[in-house]
Amino acid sequence: MAISKEVLDQLIADYKKPEDLIGENGILKQLTKALLERAMQAEITDHLGYPRNAPAGKNSGNSRNGSYKKKLKGDFGEIDVAVPRDRNGSFEPIIVPKRETRFKGFDDKIISMYARGMTTRDIQGHLEEIYGVEISPTLISQVTEAVMEEVRLWQNRPLEDVYPIVYLDAVRIRVKHNGQIIKKAVYLAIAVTMTGVKEVLGMWAAETEGAKFWLAILTELKNRGVKDILIACVDGLKGFPEAIEAVYPSAQVQLCIVHLVRHSLNFVSWKQRKEMADDLKEIYSAPTAEQAETNLISFGEKWDSTHPRVSQSWQNNWQRIIPYFSYPPEIRRVIYTTNTIESLNMSLRKVTKNRGSFPNDEAMFKLLYLALTNISKRWTMPIKNWKSALNQFSIMFEDRLPEF
Repeated sequence: MAISKEVLDQLIADYKKPEDLIGENGILKQLTKALLERAMQAEITDHLGYPRNAPAGKNSGNSRNGSYKKKLKGDFGEIDVAVPRDRNGSFEPIIVPKRETRFKGFDDKIISMYARGMTTRDIQGHLEEIYGVEISPTLISQVTEAVMEEVRLWQNRPLEDVYPIVYLDAVRIRVKHNGQIIKKAVYLAIAVTMTGVKEVLGMWAAETEGAKFWLAILTELKNRGVKDILIACVDGLKGFPEAIEAVYPSAQVQLCIVHLVRHSLNFVSWKQRKEMADDLKEIYSAPTAEQAETNLISFGEKWDSTHPRVSQSWQNNWQRIIPYFSYPPEIRRVIYTTNTIESLNMSLRKVTKNRGSFPNDEAMFKLLYLALTNISKRWTMPIKNWKSALNQFSIMFEDRLPEF
């Protein structure tokens, strides 16, 4: 419903400076108060079935019984509103529900700030500075606590039958545990769905990252409905591939090429990094596994005299590298790197850096879930070259892909 120009002109007739409009005693705050109180009067009229002072109210069994003051917090700051009541005590306002002290949308603002990594103190200061509202740390905790039920539902939701690609990795977060601050491993599983869109399947926490815990996670994914994973992209954690194959025997485990390259470059000086990177590229960009192995031998002949551990690390992981060469370029481009999950980890670190540590796992999960929700809002489009990759998947894994 549009407000007429005449009404607007009347409202701002005495307007001289911004404070007159949006200040502590400005028009917007006064108008909000007036509209809320007018709305509640309309609600009680509807509840009683007759307007104020109407003859129909006589001997009706219920009537107006004055009002009571209530402080209400919102985008407008803090205002006192008069809430009408009836003699039977049966009237419950809809626009300002009983026991509600925050206007609709105010909690969403607290959660939004919390999700972006703002501390309780930051949120308190921001709301007081912008809206002139003082809120306690307890209130912030109560508002964000409601998120935990969402976390539990999300963590236990059913999953799809088949995921073409699943990236598995862990990020370290500082958490208080038994009176001490430790760095816990937060395990993350990100899948690429049949439509090519990324999806976080879940997150878990443990004191250390290990293959045994990954085994439990993969078992949980299977219990939640994941029957098959075509390709699992992982780092070089010992025992990790075996844990995957124990639950998904047909999954092809692929070590992250970029992870191997970065690990290799740690052994050389800054001046030598580009030269070694170019030589390593000759290995992983080879058209076939045979050519890649030949290039690895040539790499060793050049670098082993000064940096023998580099070629040795590639040789030790070779059986987990060579599946990469059996894929066509469309799939190689998709699984070449775990940048998908590394980018996610970086985003999570941004929202956790303001906190020295979390008081417990629940507080950590609460923030990480909200952060993941924000991040996943950007995952609306299929990953690059997905249609070409899916066509290749349908050929290579024909008997394992659902009709699509």
